[in-house]
Amino acid sequence: MINDSRIQKVLYGGDYNPEQWPEEIWEEDMRLFHLAGIDVVTLNVFSWAALQPSEDVYDFSKLDKIMDLVEANGLKVCLATSTSAHPAWMATRHPDILRVEYDGTKRKFGARHNSCPNSPTYQKYSVRLADKLAERYGDRECVVAWHVSNEYSGECYCENCEKAFRVWLKEKYGTLDEVNRVWDTAFWSHTFYDWDEIVVPDLRSEHFWGNRTNFQGISLDYARFNSESLQRCYEREAEVIHKRLPNAKVTTNLMGAYKDLDYKKWAKSMDFVAWDSYPENTAPWAWNAMNHDIMRSLKGGMPYALMEQTPSVSNWLSYCSLKRPGVMRLWSYQAVAHGADTVMFFQMRRSIGACEKYHGAVIDHVGNENTRVFREISALGGELKTLGNHTLGGRMQAKAAIYFDWDNWWALELSAGPSTDFKYMDEIFTYYRALAEQNYPVDFVGVEDDLDKYEILIAPAFYMTKTGYDEKIREFVRRGGTFITTFFSGIVDEHDLVITGGYPGRLRDILGIWVEEIDALPPDKRNRITYEGEQYSARMLCDILHSEGAEVLASYEKDFYAGSPALTVNHFGEGKAYYVATQLTDEFYRTFMRERMEEKGIRPVLPLSTVSVMTETCEAGGAGDTLTGSDVLVGKTEESMYDGAEKKTADASADDISCVCGKVEATERFADGKRILYVLNHSEETLAVTLDRDRKDLLEGVKRNAGETVAVAPKGVLILENVN
Repeated sequence: MINDSRIQKVLYGGDYNPEQWPEEIWEEDMRLFHLAGIDVVTLNVFSWAALQPSEDVYDFSKLDKIMDLVEANGLKVCLATSTSAHPAWMATRHPDILRVEYDGTKRKFGARHNSCPNSPTYQKYSVRLADKLAERYGDRECVVAWHVSNEYSGECYCENCEKAFRVWLKEKYGTLDEVNRVWDTAFWSHTFYDWDEIVVPDLRSEHFWGNRTNFQGISLDYARFNSESLQRCYEREAEVIHKRLPNAKVTTNLMGAYKDLDYKKWAKSMDFVAWDSYPENTAPWAWNAMNHDIMRSLKGGMPYALMEQTPSVSNWLSYCSLKRPGVMRLWSYQAVAHGADTVMFFQMRRSIGACEKYHGAVIDHVGNENTRVFREISALGGELKTLGNHTLGGRMQAKAAIYFDWDNWWALELSAGPSTDFKYMDEIFTYYRALAEQNYPVDFVGVEDDLDKYEILIAPAFYMTKTGYDEKIREFVRRGGTFITTFFSGIVDEHDLVITGGYPGRLRDILGIWVEEIDALPPDKRNRITYEGEQYSARMLCDILHSEGAEVLASYEKDFYAGSPALTVNHFGEGKAYYVATQLTDEFYRTFMRERMEEKGIRPVLPLSTVSVMTETCEAGGAGDTLTGSDVLVGKTEESMYDGAEKKTADASADDISCVCGKVEATERFADGKRILYVLNHSEETLAVTLDRDRKDLLEGVKRNAGETVAVAPKGVLILENVN
């Protein structure tokens, strides 16, 4: 499916559930799939009850028919193991399989993701089913990937998990003395003298007010344990598949920046990353781009699979708005632009019952091809066929990286202070957006990733400094790198124990500062700084710090700490380390990050100065606005799109750049000497893009010359290959 010699184009298809329909419908599905250009289906995602009607009885007869049908129709198969929803009989006969909720409630049979990951029953039967599927279908040429379970998620607090947690702690820490040390159990008389005294942290023990906790160290370790417990479920199934099929490509569908599971660790056990993309229609396009880049970065930039997206509407939102015409195509190409080698949907035919009957599908309830959505699906299918293998295998090349760590995320948001408004992903997105909206590529890195290829490392809200990582940063800056971090950084170690001796702890010498106090501002309060002649609001947190050699670039202008540094840079070795001591505005971050990129000589993929709005004035929204519209792009030439509108030159002013910032997205992928530029127009306005070199327009099949201005219609896409 990914890096597979049998695949010569972007695979196109998605979740297909023919077991929910009478067999006479199946042949019609095949006809419609052919019309739409569908060439891959994910099968068997939720069929456990049908495949195993009782303890030792398995029935694969219907799945055999389905496999024969799709294979006869030339479709590739991503075969799932069905283990994300156990049968009712299993819950009745083996109640240990049922989860216990955060408040201590024992679940009954129902919904999905209701299986305790540490249940011996679940472990036994899930692995057995995966093994039988691999044995039965492993030699089918049409099977190009194995899909274990589905969207692993949630937590369990049952006795199985409590016992397994104690075992996990013994393996991790060895002794109770070490557990007591890393959890600081001298606080509130929590010292443990026997392993059986340790209980799960939930509302019955350490937690209060939702997900707040009295003992961050205990809750942090339980978050790690829960993620690893679910990961081991995945690994057990993957192992039996690989035992029978050593060359099989095995994965599961992740969910972007999903807090509960440490996907960086999961990715080590996955043959390729796959994920389900369901942004809200009102989300900034950069939010979904960020999730694509987080997923791409999990395995060092390897191409990934877009396993699911909705063709038209998601059913689980409070307001289930339709994707406007052109948006499905635009967001599909956004995935490809960030490294996806598949474009896949949930679902192929719209179900008639239960909670997903109003979720969008390739084939709607009307059951034919005469719908807007099907026409758009078919048009995109034709384009992907035309593109062929041009985009396959391409990787992005970034000189800037954002440090992203699940332990840091968990610990920061478990913290009792300094502000309940402090959210890790908000700070990550702030810096990502400032770069993405100016078309700078960004990778995401963790503690084990090599930093040698990067010029800039950004660590927003770098609360947890794991042992040894400060030395990695120190060496990065010493040899000439630029390091940027923010308020409330360098505070604790990997156990959520404060690093004493003054904030920011192990980073103090690198940054050349000492943070004495941290002031949390309520939502209606602001401080202020002036940077390069412009004033910016300071909000949420204000670190009150002293320079210990760092140059002060801006200071607070209000309250008792007026005059204290708010933005500093420290020259360390051959490099620089910046500290942004407060939360500022989007305008600041765009300016600040552009300056840092320019300092290092890093150019954007597509300078905003080469893009303009093809109207006489820039009227629609400010920079960063999320726009929607109803115009579908078909690649058009300059002459056919201007319609009398004033052309703006590539020599754009600052106002012009502000006018297009947040409307255009550009990325590049590189493979086998090919360099492919993707330009996506997320706005409701036609944009003019002036090309810097000769390129081949892969969608239109024409050559574009250097200096040529190409119009990109609202929700439009350009895919341009360099011409040598």
